[in-house]
Formats: sequence, structure tokens, C-alpha cells
Amino acid sequence: MALLLLRERPDLRVVILEKSTSFPRRVGEATVEVSSYFLSRVLGLTQFLNETQLAKQGMRFWFANEHVQKLDESSEIGGRYLARLPAWQVDRSTLDEEVLRRAAAAGAVLHRPAKAIRVTLKPGGLQVIDWQSSEAPDRPAATPLRARWVVDASGFSCLLARQEGWFQRNADHPTTACWARWTGVQDWDSHELAQRFPQWSAACQGIRATATNHLVGDGWWAWCIPLKGGDYSVGVVFDQRRVEWSRDSAPLGVRLKEFLCAHPVGREMFAHAEPVAGDVKWRANLAYSSRHYAGDGFVLVGDAAAFLDPFYSPGMDWLSYTVTRGSQLILAGLRGEPVKPLVDRHNRDFTQAYERWFAAIYQDKYDWMGDFELMSVGFQLDLSLYYIGVVSQPVKQGGAALLQPVFSLPPSEGPYRLMRLYNRRLASMARERRRRGRFGRRNDHQRFLLNGFLPDNSTGRAVLTGLRHWLMLELTEGWRTWFRARTAGATK
Repeated sequence: MALLLLRERPDLRVVILEKSTSFPRRVGEATVEVSSYFLSRVLGLTQFLNETQLAKQGMRFWFANEHVQKLDESSEIGGRYLARLPAWQVDRSTLDEEVLRRAAAAGAVLHRPAKAIRVTLKPGGLQVIDWQSSEAPDRPAATPLRARWVVDASGFSCLLARQEGWFQRNADHPTTACWARWTGVQDWDSHELAQRFPQWSAACQGIRATATNHLVGDGWWAWCIPLKGGDYSVGVVFDQRRVEWSRDSAPLGVRLKEFLCAHPVGREMFAHAEPVAGDVKWRANLAYSSRHYAGDGFVLVGDAAAFLDPFYSPGMDWLSYTVTRGSQLILAGLRGEPVKPLVDRHNRDFTQAYERWFAAIYQDKYDWMGDFELMSVGFQLDLSLYYIGVVSQPVKQGGAALLQPVFSLPPSEGPYRLMRLYNRRLASMARERRRRGRFGRRNDHQRFLLNGFLPDNSTGRAVLTGLRHWLMLELTEGWRTWFRARTAGATK
């Protein structure tokens, strides 16, 4: 945000309060196409990313049922070749340090370590920030900061939303995560695995290791993200309505490894791996939002504004939209333009974007993501529509496309309703499969490898293929639930 503001108005006085003395590693390491565009083309970090981070090779999913005992018996979804558009697996500690360094070099005044304690908002006037500095860590600084605009980039702390009572949990999406950085994870592209499973190795002509590999189960998924230097970020996310986490007295890292190794692919990849001491984390009730995203004097960006779900890595996309749109709101206000209509539109667009993003992609997804056959259909449709409707926009329009969050424009009405419909239908079919003991029946010995996507009309073929497969599912089994009232997917 500081970089974008100072790029257009080098004369501005921008003050950054950063509470850490150095950034720790944090989750949010996988970028996708939109956030990669923002980092590389908008912020200008391409060279830094290429030199210090790993190029990401898409997403892969690994399934299991009672017939899967070995790695090559697990059903797989992923790419056959290398990714066509850039994305990176990033160590957030080094990335965040570089962005902060550039902001200071651009002219931002940096106080570090320092943190905001309370913000007194005054619409249309000067906002007052009580803060603590390193010189007085136990009491507020003698002189509060006063600024026309305050940007809340406090992440999950959600300083303004909690202070003002705007913070709201998403009760329809009760997910929990447990994660750590790991050493000793097996190399997905190793010679050893190629020798033991030659057909499995030859099936993918790209690189498996630098993809975001997902282990998937009934009501849960796990990510495995490689980081520069050899460590991995590995964690589990689960729907609290479907998965009961172990409550025994073993350390959290031990329970995390036991959970991962219950999956045959996890048993192979993490057999000799260990979480880094002191780096095992836990967070419950991940999804939340704010009732307000901006006002005449403040803007909420990134995780301080809202969070949906780590599946598909949407957090950095959300950051890209909130920062881009928020910076333009502030600059318009500083130019003397009427702020109220801009604030009203900002709040309307981001409220709608969050609600529709959740309803179209994430609501009840944990009901069906553990079934290979259903996931093959849903993933192809999700990804191809993301490319056609979302990724294509910055490719065509440049950074200006990031001024319009997903599902905020009238042309998105049709795709939103389509995505919401097939996600609901796949969830209904999953519940019926589970009732009939058929859930995950094809989770073994299947492989669904895609040739890749482009942000143009060629991806329309993938949409049509996905729709055809969805229709076949409806005709062969979906009819069982056509006239049945929807029941919550909350039963274990």
C-alpha cells in the first residue's frame, strides 16, 4: 500500500508501524496467477522473486481409500506439464522484508518495532493513532500520530474491525488449521521414487515437487509447499463438523504428523520428516469478515479486512484487490474528490465479493473435496472459470483490473450463479454417496492430468468438458437428490 501511494504521490508522508523486529515465517506461501501478477507486474518484484523464491508448478491432489497402500495407488489430480503462467512458492519472511525495505526506500517513515494500540476515527478529519515504540514498550508514545488516512494492514489481528465491533465470524464455514515448517520431507521428483514407482513417475512430464501438493480426505485437506533452502510448509485444514482432531496429550507437532501419516501418501512423504521446533501453529474458526472495509479516513486491506479459506490460496488475491482499490480511494480523497460515494461503492463491492466468493467456491466444499471423481469435475470447472473470468482480466487490462474485486461487476452474475449451483450439486451428491457407502469409490488407481490453462477462449473447451462430466453425474446419480430438501453437511 505504501509503495502504491508513494509511486503516485512521492510528496506524501507515509508512516509505517511494524511490530516485529524481523518478519517470522508465516503461512500464505503459495501465490496464484492474480497475486503473482500483482507482485511481479504491479509491485515490480519479478527479479527478486526469481532469485530468492521457487517457481510454483500449479496444484496437485492425492486421494486415498481402503484400497490405497502405496504412493502409486493414490488417485491423482494435477498438471501433466509445467505451468503456463508465473506463480511462486514464497518464504513470507524474506518477501515481506523486501517489500518493507522498498517502501522505506521509496520514502515511507518506518517505526520498528512499534505497534498501534488504538485508533480514534474521525470521518473527514484527522485520525489519531495511539502507539507504542521500542523506546517505551510498556506505554503509549507521548505523541500520538495524526493522519488524514489510516490503513489497517494488521493481518489476523484485525485491529480496526475488532476495535469498532465490525468483526464477524463466518459461522457457515467452521474450519481449523494446524501447520508447521518441516525438514526431511521426501522429494516428490527423487530418483528413489522414480525407481520404485516408474509408471507413476513417468505419468507427469512436469515437476511435482514445486507444486502445492494436497493430501485430501473426507472433510479435510493438507498442503505441502516447498520453500527455498529445502524446508517445507505443511499443514492441515479441516471442517470442524466433519473431523474430530485428536485430543490426547501428545505435543501438537506429533499429532499433526500422525494425522498426515494416516494418509498413504503422507506416510510416504513424511515418514522421516519432522516439524521445526517451536514452529507448530494452530488457528480455529478461520473464516471471517468485517462489516466495513473503508470509511472517510480509513481502509482495511488484506487479512485485516477478511479471510475466506486457504484452499486455492485466495488470501494474496484478496490482498491484491484491497490494496489496489484502497490506494486509489485514498488518492481520490487527497485530490479533494467526494469521498462518500467512493466509500459506499468500496464497501458494497467488497462485501459482495466476499459473500459471492464464499457461496460460489467454499460453502460446503469440505463435503465433497475428498472424493476423486467429484473433485475432478469441480476442480476443472473452478480452475477454468478462474482463468476465463479472473486471470484474463489483468492480462487484458493490466493492473487496472485489480480495481474490481471478483464477482463485483454485473457480467459476473452468470458465472457466480453457475459456480454456486455446481458446487451445491456436488455437495449434495457427496452426501448421497456417503449415505450409500459410495463416497471415495474411485480414490484409488485413477489419474486426472490436465495439459494446463490459458487466460483466453481456448480454456472454454475445459469448461465445456467439465460441464459435460457434471451433466453425466447428474443423470447417473444426481437425480437421487433433485427433490430432496438440502440437509447440512455437518454429520460426521
